[in-house]
Amino acid sequence: MSYIQTPSQTVGPYFAYGLSPVQYLYDHSSVATGMVRTPQTQGQPITIVGRVLDGEGKPIPDALIEIWQADAQGNYNPQDSDFKGFGRFGTGPDVHNRFIFQTIKPGAVQGQAPHITVVVFMRGLLVHAYTRLYFSDENTANAQDPVLQTVPSDRIATLIAQRQETGEGIVYQWDIVMQGEGETVFFDV
Repeated sequence: MSYIQTPSQTVGPYFAYGLSPVQYLYDHSSVATGMVRTPQTQGQPITIVGRVLDGEGKPIPDALIEIWQADAQGNYNPQDSDFKGFGRFGTGPDVHNRFIFQTIKPGAVQGQAPHITVVVFMRGLLVHAYTRLYFSDENTANAQDPVLQTVPSDRIATLIAQRQETGEGIVYQWDIVMQGEGETVFFDV
């Protein structure tokens, strides 16, 4: 028996209700939230803040961002029980339609620069959009990353989160542009 892929859900309240219910104040638990680490998690604590923008540069109020990442040592199967390596955040509840992840900076994985895999869910997408977030303070590693080497040089900046040092710690700012000028690079996976 062979199975075929079923269609993805693209509209309705399903992201909020099914994928991030606690954030949207539903009365059942979430598998993942924007809090990917605890205070005890090993590694450099960071915050990732951004928006999902449409072709006119306006924030999309009902997108859902999912992240997958390695731990500080570059392992996808972390031994640190305080680190999940996986998070979800909907842009709807934030007054500025942002996604916000409290995590750690990942280590390098198998010759790749430190990065976070990002999946975008939103209305109108028949297939989720996959991209990567790289770090502005990893120039040497970024220049040698085999995935970034496949991206046209004039588009690499769309994948680089900008580091800011704030009173609350290290913040990486990164917007996802869905189409138009400055469109984020998305990957077929």
